[in-house]
Amino acid sequence: MYGLRRASALRRTGVTAEGRIVRHDVSRGDEGARYYHLVSAWTTRDGRECEYSSRFGRGSVGGAFGVGTLVMVRYDPEDPRRFAIQGWDVATVDLLFTVLGAVFTAGTLVVLLVRLLTL
Repeated sequence: MYGLRRASALRRTGVTAEGRIVRHDVSRGDEGARYYHLVSAWTTRDGRECEYSSRFGRGSVGGAFGVGTLVMVRYDPEDPRRFAIQGWDVATVDLLFTVLGAVFTAGTLVVLLVRLLTL
């Protein structure tokens, strides 16, 4: 839910700026998989220089997001660390996890209710 609220807030109150991909940070998953996080640099409307890593990591970086590529960034003017790179950070992942979490929660509740009612 946090990710969906964050994406919604950025759509409502976020400010758009042109940024540039300055590097790719690499993280490793529990099983050793590599995830690439884009690091984008941009200047806020009030002149602050920003350079932050995307919260989403992917297994590969396509040519559209290579180092030096210009991108559109939507950021929170009160806290530019909250940002999304258009085309990279997608709310679909947040929506998927929210739906799956709701389904598992509902399923667990149904099982618990059935067990309680059949005791």
